[in-house]
Amino acid sequence: MSGLLIAATDTECGKTVLTCALIAYWQQYCASRRLGVLKPVQAGEGDRELFQQIFNLEQSLDELNPVFYGAPLAPPIAAALENTTVDLAPAWQRYMVLDKECDWVLVEGLGGLGSPVTNELLVADLAADWRLPVVLVVPVKLGAIAATVANVALARQHRLQLQGIVLNCTTPEAEDKVEQLTPPEMISDLTRIPVLGVLPHFDDPTDLAQLSAAARGLSLEAIMPQPFWVA
Repeated sequence: MSGLLIAATDTECGKTVLTCALIAYWQQYCASRRLGVLKPVQAGEGDRELFQQIFNLEQSLDELNPVFYGAPLAPPIAAALENTTVDLAPAWQRYMVLDKECDWVLVEGLGGLGSPVTNELLVADLAADWRLPVVLVVPVKLGAIAATVANVALARQHRLQLQGIVLNCTTPEAEDKVEQLTPPEMISDLTRIPVLGVLPHFDDPTDLAQLSAAARGLSLEAIMPQPFWVA
């Protein structure tokens, strides 16, 4: 696979944490290979600014994020506030350039798989149209099991290639409650999708060494193309 979509069950689940962990890992262990990073659509400041701040990706803000709206709302709503509609053509064109120039492309979605990208398309539609395999980030919190089952069902409805699920500890307390709130074996049994590991809570989400170490603790053979992952 030349690209991967980092999706989630909802907003504030840890898509950016996983994306940063994979970038940090790549830059530590695969520095001779080129990685592309893409946030196709962003509403409000956040991810693209963070990527540019902590990584040397040789990509401008517009290259990291071709479609941007100022209001931190669902893209079609944010676009309407600017008297326009969401046009995905610049994002697709940028992805095609990265796909040709890079060994691997990380595409970070927005919201959950059921979140609207345009007035007609969901994140799941984008993954299907762009033929991107998907890793689903699930926060360790009450209600996450039901949200995971629903998002996996949506992925199957769209015939997505779901590589696996990554659990993310969004709070320090969550690290001790994984088995209570998001038991990996139960989630795998209910969804028939493997849980690829658990991301810890990061006191400093810009600590590249900790991010890389966390990525190495995941089942990277299901996430990254060989031979780029380190056994």
